Amino acid sequence: MAVVDLDVVIDIETRAYPKPWTVGIFRDCLRVGYDGWIIEEGGVVAGYGLLSIAAGEAHLLNLCVDPERQGHGLGRRLLELLLRRAIRRDTHTVFLEVRASNTRALKLYNAAGFAEVGHRKDYYPDGLLREDAVVLSRAL
Repeated sequence: MAVVDLDVVIDIETRAYPKPWTVGIFRDCLRVGYDGWIIEEGGVVAGYGLLSIAAGEAHLLNLCVDPERQGHGLGRRLLELLLRRAIRRDTHTVFLEVRASNTRALKLYNAAGFAEVGHRKDYYPDGLLREDAVVLSRAL
């Protein structure tokens, strides 16, 4: 992922999430050197992922596939790429948070060997309400 990709990344992010990240958040992630990747399908950006790595641990910050292209294995392929990147950087554990209601993502992460290690109460903004996050981890 590069700054030139951010227009399409923001378009996907806005359509996929009720409270999307801003372009500034993505720019900051790239500026500080987080591992950002896009996945294309038919020459079109179909998804993206961001991974932070430090002190032997990785944090999957954002993994998203265009809502119109979900269900075709792109999320799994992107997740596998990010996990390989973490392994190459001598990471021993990967952590992530996911909305408790995001059953599709939970299924993907569970199939990839992630296990629940905690909850973050009211972690995600959702209009006037907030939603809990499920914290997952996987040893590499």
